[in-house]
Amino acid sequence: MEEPLMTQGCKPSIPVATYRLQFQQAFPLSAGYELVNYLHALGVSHLYSSPLMTCNQGSTHGYDIVEHGQINPEVGGLEALEQLAVSLQARGMGMILDVVPNHMCVSSGCNQWWQDLLENGPSSRYANYFDVDWDPPKAELRNKVLLPQLGEQFGKVLESGDLKVVFDQGSFSLSLYHKAFPLAPRSWILPLKKVASDFSGALGENHRDVLELASILTALDHLPLQTETDIEKRTERRREKEIIKRRLSALTETNSLFHEMLQKYLERLNGRVGDPSSFDDLEDLIRSQAYRLSYWRVAADEINYRRFFDINDLAALRVEDPEVFADTHRLVLELIRRGWVSGLRIDHPDGLFEPQEYFHRLQESYRQMGLPGTSCAQTETCLSGALSGKSKRPVRSLFVVAEKILVGKEDLNPLWEIEGTTGYGFLNFLNGIFVDTSQRKTFQRLYRHVTGVTTHFHNLLYECKRLILKVSMSSELNVLARRLARLAEQHRWSRDFTLESVRDALAEIVACFPVYRTYIGLHDKEVNPADQAHIHRAVEAARRRSPATSATVFDFVQDVLLLRNPPRLTAEQQMDRRMFIMRLQQFTGPVMAKGMEDTAFYRYYPLLSLNEVGGNPEQFGMSIFHFHRKNRIRLMEWPHALLSTSTHDTKRSEDVRARINALSEIPQIWLEKIRSWQKINRIHKTRAGSENAPDANEEYLIYQTMLGIWPFEINNPAFREVLRQRTTDFMMKAMREAKIHTSWINPQSSYEEAVSRFIGEILAAERGNPFPQDFADFAGPLIAAGWANSLSQVLLKITSPGIPDFYQGSESWNFTLVDPDNRRIVDFNAIRDMQAQLSRLSHLSKPDRLKKLARSPEDGAIKLFLTREALRFRKAHHQLFLYGEYLPLHARGPRHRHVVAFARRRGKELVLIVCGRLFLSLQGESPLQPGAAAWEGTYLSLRRNWSATQWQDLFSDNLVSSHWKDKQPVLPLDQVLAEFPVALLRLKTGW
Repeated sequence: MEEPLMTQGCKPSIPVATYRLQFQQAFPLSAGYELVNYLHALGVSHLYSSPLMTCNQGSTHGYDIVEHGQINPEVGGLEALEQLAVSLQARGMGMILDVVPNHMCVSSGCNQWWQDLLENGPSSRYANYFDVDWDPPKAELRNKVLLPQLGEQFGKVLESGDLKVVFDQGSFSLSLYHKAFPLAPRSWILPLKKVASDFSGALGENHRDVLELASILTALDHLPLQTETDIEKRTERRREKEIIKRRLSALTETNSLFHEMLQKYLERLNGRVGDPSSFDDLEDLIRSQAYRLSYWRVAADEINYRRFFDINDLAALRVEDPEVFADTHRLVLELIRRGWVSGLRIDHPDGLFEPQEYFHRLQESYRQMGLPGTSCAQTETCLSGALSGKSKRPVRSLFVVAEKILVGKEDLNPLWEIEGTTGYGFLNFLNGIFVDTSQRKTFQRLYRHVTGVTTHFHNLLYECKRLILKVSMSSELNVLARRLARLAEQHRWSRDFTLESVRDALAEIVACFPVYRTYIGLHDKEVNPADQAHIHRAVEAARRRSPATSATVFDFVQDVLLLRNPPRLTAEQQMDRRMFIMRLQQFTGPVMAKGMEDTAFYRYYPLLSLNEVGGNPEQFGMSIFHFHRKNRIRLMEWPHALLSTSTHDTKRSEDVRARINALSEIPQIWLEKIRSWQKINRIHKTRAGSENAPDANEEYLIYQTMLGIWPFEINNPAFREVLRQRTTDFMMKAMREAKIHTSWINPQSSYEEAVSRFIGEILAAERGNPFPQDFADFAGPLIAAGWANSLSQVLLKITSPGIPDFYQGSESWNFTLVDPDNRRIVDFNAIRDMQAQLSRLSHLSKPDRLKKLARSPEDGAIKLFLTREALRFRKAHHQLFLYGEYLPLHARGPRHRHVVAFARRRGKELVLIVCGRLFLSLQGESPLQPGAAAWEGTYLSLRRNWSATQWQDLFSDNLVSSHWKDKQPVLPLDQVLAEFPVALLRLKTGW
């Protein structure tokens, strides 16, 4: 099957490989422009960009968007994007853009939609853009937005003088902590009336400026109310208030006396510290607004706008509304129309009201442009004979991938009009084959002995989700519980359930939900089998955990979720039930993410490399059989999905995980070392309250983290200081996320300082401190094994079914931890110098080149060499790796466990991919060049019709001949992998 036609700008329709760049003020689009030649030479076809729309000032990630209709000026704006796009097009490359449809940043005055909503309340044009509950149970919040922006109770902040009314350019605003909140125009009457009397007395009631002020006051008094939702009235309000602003601005500019009087009154209005009664008028003015400022701690219980997770500064958008979709995607679609962007990555689709409908609308918007498609129906019928006879998926016109996390055996919805996910599933499958699965029970016992943690992860996850429901997202839970209680009231079978019983049952079900969410559509007639299974599983688990709660409450909730309506419900009542389901589906995902990724992962870590987005710490590795099975399924169903190993959201980079994975091979040695270090470092622990800090579990986390980022030269003072600082920064975040001894909400400085001191003291370069050198001696072999693991990972990613994705800097060694550590600026000058160094070695034979690179692996050139060679080969054989068959191969002999191999075949094209693993226990000369003795007696079984063949390795140029063994052609691995831990073998003769 031939590759679909290219789109505008000569961009490949389906990427060969993508490369993610994090644009920010310190790394603008012009810096990306400087990398185009480098990326092209590397073998990358598509630059994969972080969000580019205007975001909060100084943002390093771009997900806090404040303006969807503008390219962020901090990264260079539209002009810089055009320059980058043209440069990419000139080399036949494209761009994948990260799109954020779920939320916007509302923490500053830069978001004009949100500012308009605060100024005008329900009458704002943008009142329906954000998911605001304008009629919450708390009467004081009716037609208001709760703004948890205060650092203290409202009264204390008010009487401290931090809240001040400011007048500028014809309008009034409320200033707080360098933030500005608009004041509703009708509330301006209070200060203007106070000034009007003195102004009239000074100039006379017939003075034209006095009459103008009186006319302005009349116009303000006649403005439609901020609760007005009639379209004509809302239009009138918008028009008239802007006219009033211009008139008021003109009056202050032409009459200095009025301006002086107004400023003097505002000084009185803003109160005097120490005189509480002087703030009464200011309090009245603030009370009349369409928002209620409050202490930030009340957000968890009372906030009445839907947030992105539990982040108050990120307000959720109602992108399911066609108008909101149009306004948030207009610029994105224009960039596609111009040919500057050739595909999209959709952030967090689980937060969308109806993901399937969203993706359909996105594809339809593209199709309406009449541009060539990047996917075609032909590619969905038979991928070189690889597809099974499953029903054809919807045809896609635009290349779109979704940041969707699949749990356990969950499958991606085949009806979504996308190419697949961003690759977290592949990341965990691939990572798992470098873990020694035979040591699972041993490692679990080790963890219990060292830390005292005995809880099973699934119980811990449940507890963490309950904690999130209690401390972070109780407001959202309360809203849903009240909705559910109203549904119960609609029918005689359920009307006697109390609000409390309904809330408890709902909380249990959410805490027990096995996946991020279900995908029941607004107009679905029935629940699909997969979602039915998830709901049944959640309800049954909730019942078991709540033996004192009546089972009938759970039956009621389950019936609602499964669209089982009792008789005599009206159409409106049935829609009420459906809307409850739609909102609940947007809620379970954030609870899962906060409970697992941002809490449980920081409490439970027998082998830290398994604590990854989309992973499960109790899934101790992955069998090679399962890895092959997943690859074959991806080829059949999602051949264009991304394959990630590091991203801006991963907890640790691929190279960090590769090192830590090696621990799985030596649990007994690891246990002995941990016990030894606990004794050595006991003197560095200090009391923090009633406890020693760090506790045993945190100390275990410190050692694993240090191993992952241990520098090559520990005796270098600069390297040692960087190690101390990065470990400390990570532990501060980890402990706050764990929420045991400290948290983001209630930081415990004494405990955090004790842990910080512990890290500094165990790494101190002092005589009598044996730990640093002892740790370095232990880490040395694991570092070497980690290098080899990383090289195998890279080759497997580049050659597996799907589109290999590279995170900035990961083509060389990249030992980064969770954000913000992994979002630091990459030294691309050093990487390009390394590439130039590789070019200077081109005069050497490939075997000599490999030997030279293996002698100094710490510089990362060996990983860059492998990445570049493999990507260029993939680019030259694009169709083979996109649509070629995937054929697992099996090793035989004493070292068969140490090999993962497969073939890719398309027509007469055939390549073999052979990669080592479990290098620490391989017992070769070195992991990077194990030598023939390490593989003696181990061979790769080939298919019978591949006999009498000769193969040549892409990296070493070694020629290897197959021979017959036990009536089957085989390749001896002491020839294939003696000089390098991986091989990509091309058919040289035979066939």
